Amino acid sequence: MSMKYPKLFAPGRIGSLTLPNRVVKAPTSTAMSNMDGTVSDRLIRHYREVARGGTGLIIAEYAFVDNIASKSAHCQLGICSDEHIPGLALLAATIKEQGARAGIQLEHCGRQKFLGTPPIKSASAVPWLALKARSGDKAIPEVLSIEEIEQIVEAFGDSVKRAVMADFDLVEIHGAHGYLITNFLSPHTNKRTDRYGGTLENRMRLLSEIIQNARGKVGREFPLTVRLSGSDYEPDGFGVDETIEVAKMCEKLGLDAIHVSGGDHHQMIHQVSPMSIPRMHNVWAAEAVRKAVGIPVIASGSITLPEFAEAILVEGKGDFISLGRPLWADPEWTNKARDGRQEDIRPCIRCNDGCLDRTFFHFQAVGCSVNPEIGREGDLQITPALQRKKVAVVGGGPAGMEAARVATLRGHSVTLFEKRSLGGVLFEGSVADFKSDLGFYSEYLATQMKKLGVEIVSKEAKADDIKTGQFDAVVVATGGKSAMPAIPGLNGPEVLDAINIFNGQAKAGKQVVVLGGGETAVEVALYLEQAGHHVTLLHRRELMARDCTITDKISYSEMLARSAVKVVTGLQVTEVKKGRVTATDKHGKTSYFEADSVITALGYVPVKDELADQLRAKSGMMVFEIGDRVRTGKVYDAVHAAYRAACQI
Repeated sequence: MSMKYPKLFAPGRIGSLTLPNRVVKAPTSTAMSNMDGTVSDRLIRHYREVARGGTGLIIAEYAFVDNIASKSAHCQLGICSDEHIPGLALLAATIKEQGARAGIQLEHCGRQKFLGTPPIKSASAVPWLALKARSGDKAIPEVLSIEEIEQIVEAFGDSVKRAVMADFDLVEIHGAHGYLITNFLSPHTNKRTDRYGGTLENRMRLLSEIIQNARGKVGREFPLTVRLSGSDYEPDGFGVDETIEVAKMCEKLGLDAIHVSGGDHHQMIHQVSPMSIPRMHNVWAAEAVRKAVGIPVIASGSITLPEFAEAILVEGKGDFISLGRPLWADPEWTNKARDGRQEDIRPCIRCNDGCLDRTFFHFQAVGCSVNPEIGREGDLQITPALQRKKVAVVGGGPAGMEAARVATLRGHSVTLFEKRSLGGVLFEGSVADFKSDLGFYSEYLATQMKKLGVEIVSKEAKADDIKTGQFDAVVVATGGKSAMPAIPGLNGPEVLDAINIFNGQAKAGKQVVVLGGGETAVEVALYLEQAGHHVTLLHRRELMARDCTITDKISYSEMLARSAVKVVTGLQVTEVKKGRVTATDKHGKTSYFEADSVITALGYVPVKDELADQLRAKSGMMVFEIGDRVRTGKVYDAVHAAYRAACQI
């Protein structure tokens, strides 16, 4: 048991299953199965590495229960056929061989079918609006008949039986996040007038019948749990009071634990919370359910650090805690917490870039911004260099520090040049309280520099510094710079850079106009408004935050709506004069905006200097240019490029 986190590392029980600690790997889709839902070699390698991290229970990602309409996403795991069993058995065995207990989640997607292919079935013909915007009327669900509901009940029960045959230790029924069972539970999506609609007793009938069918096929002793949204956060939806009643029903019917989450895909910020949403976002609902039932409750939702997890257990808000994204950011999260090495835990920054946007909306396999190895297990890994070299890294931002970290772990001698304190753009990026997760990541990287013995030179590196240092290789990661379009007056004294607002080098006046509509523009507008400034956000396009992930778009839209920021779109700035910004619309109509300060947040462009070319002129030196210096992007792009470069040295 960990002396620092004694509750977290105390053994626990879910039904007949004993767990070595209170950490549960939440079921999170990887898109790494074969197209027919069978287990792939890639999926086995992934779960082997995650299970090695010390987590007590690994609940494998949601598996579709029939071949009719239950499959949600590309390359999703399946459990609807006996032909899935051999691969599933290997998956369960692989997890258990690493010392973890093996669970699996069963799912029917209902209206939330990322694939967008027919048939889409649900309780009622209420579409997922994001899918309807993409697929049109094809996204409107077909209403399930009574006969079809009965078939789905049997499919869930048969799938539980297959999980038992595949030697899983536990099965979780997915009754959360806007999938089929939630489509029945929530009045937002259930408009039926038969015995499956109307009253709560009717709306929870599908789940009740699934539980009874499963128990009839596998018996009472096999550990069976359910995941519920404490609330779907829909105005006309499913609140915690009804969740409590459903949890009581589940306990009465013999379920062994309630796994509490929140949200649906329309309210995705409550399901996969971005960094602008408070951490431990759905723990309040787990606490409410725990007070009402006698079976264990698993709390979940942005529990990113072990101190948060320990506090939940100590305060009685949950019996177990589940981690999804944090175990992708660092599969060794549990081992490091147990060993008292919490400073070595690579923190999830809740950017939702690799694990959500690129996976579900760009149909890739799962990735992680801060951990390039996730999804590439056995393919992309840190290996000792054949020859130890002297390496210079220029730039102490996320790309530079990641390159230095990986190169040092490979056995190279690394010197990092950074004229400021370590962190680079992460410093400015984490100043706003709704971006503070970036600060944890910056602190982690800086700690690794110190623990690995990377030499830090606090100066701007010149070509002569690198040449006289007799380095064998150099990684140039000096970042990008703010874009400055050719607009008259944009170089005036009242015009300030958003970056300098965040780092304190510039102070804005009371009346502020922010130019831009991307992520940085929205963030600096909200930051200044929270600090008491009167802010107008002026953007030439109609849509704001186009460069943001889906969850940031939702969250920032809501934050702007609650704020006093005046948002003006569809206007092109034509001139900036002292005290005034001039802009025109597409019809040539001119508008004027008074401003004490004008903040530019018009994107970033790569830095163009001669450093790399000068270093290439030195015979025999390997030169890598990475990060925003080459092409502006997100943390994901910078860190992954740095990792690859360091592995090539």
